[in-house]
Amino acid sequence: MKLRYGKTFLIGTAFLSITAFWQLYDSIIPLILKETFGVKETARGIIMALDNILALVLLPLFGTLSDKTSTRIGKRMPYILAGTFVSSLLMIFLPIADNSVNFYLFIIMLGGVLVSMGTYRSPAVALMPDVTPRPLRSKANAIINLMGALGAVFALAVIKIFSSDVGKPNYFPVFSSVSILMIVSVVILFATVKENKESALAQKYEEENPSQLDAEEANVNKGKKLPRAVKMSMAFLLASVVFWFMAYNAVTTAFSSYAKEVWGLKEGGFADCIMVATVAAVVSYIPVGFISSRIGRKSMILIGVAVMAAAFAIGSAATTYAGWMILVFVAVGFGWAAINVNSYPMVVEMALGGDIGKYTGLYYTFSMAAQILTPILSGFFLEHVSYRTLFPYSAIFMALAFVSMIFVRHGDNKPAKA
Repeated sequence: MKLRYGKTFLIGTAFLSITAFWQLYDSIIPLILKETFGVKETARGIIMALDNILALVLLPLFGTLSDKTSTRIGKRMPYILAGTFVSSLLMIFLPIADNSVNFYLFIIMLGGVLVSMGTYRSPAVALMPDVTPRPLRSKANAIINLMGALGAVFALAVIKIFSSDVGKPNYFPVFSSVSILMIVSVVILFATVKENKESALAQKYEEENPSQLDAEEANVNKGKKLPRAVKMSMAFLLASVVFWFMAYNAVTTAFSSYAKEVWGLKEGGFADCIMVATVAAVVSYIPVGFISSRIGRKSMILIGVAVMAAAFAIGSAATTYAGWMILVFVAVGFGWAAINVNSYPMVVEMALGGDIGKYTGLYYTFSMAAQILTPILSGFFLEHVSYRTLFPYSAIFMALAFVSMIFVRHGDNKPAKA
């Protein structure tokens, strides 16, 4: 069986809408908190961590709930539809609160958006492994991440188009554009992907074409208790997830402020740098998926982590933005693609049968825990030490991720028997 690329692209529209929102959230919300409401760095870090605090509860909860859901339109689709429409409606009130300088309205609406986003993220991500046989999940995840990167590119593009260097920015066109994208994406998904039918086809293929699994993984595939060896691999993999999200999220959360403070970039200029990294990731996702099927998921992740650690170390040397920094952001994009294409499939490869939503929630629990801590910790260094600590901070945590990833022994892809 070959991967059905067209169908996988359509499945990826859910992740496209999710990533567009989070790119907008990471880029604009810190600026609104700082420039409209005068919130200091450490307090901004706490507010920016709220989504991750909520996610610790919401993602595993709704991932598990979706595992147990059975409807005419599928077990993931009801959560995706409801969550998307509520989120896209509430987010329109954020620029309204910004323009009217109404902090209470802003915080209330922000909380509502974060809760509604948390209800469908795990079900949306779990949809891909539900409808994709195990050996094809790295390639499929490359497509999903490509769609997510396109969503981020869209958000960055509208930020660039509607940002102004004169006066106070009006972010209403930016938020409304992303809201419309989210609604259109989920309508396309619902109209073109019949979840129950696609899940049945994937399950039938796995039964007829089992992968080459060792003894421990065979037990997992049959839905038995996780063996100790697999638990250890899962623990080291989740530790790696924590470390690389602490590194990457520190940069994505604080970079808009860092670009202004250290490099002196004007309003919207930071989006160019993130755009380079995002485009590099877009270009890398498909090749990374194919390479991973050849050399293995673990090896590809180690390459990506090493590249990102080196990129952050080099970036820390730049006192002003220069042309050669483009190569640094290209390296960051490639490294993040190598990690993202393979890390989630490794987790669900070790998941018990029928519990993909639960283990998707577990994956996001650890990634969100990292993203709760890192804005606060990195924000403390930015406020009390120097903005120049941002890139060294990220380089150190990427190095820790490399070390813990070495000890992961399960979850790698193995080709099907001839």
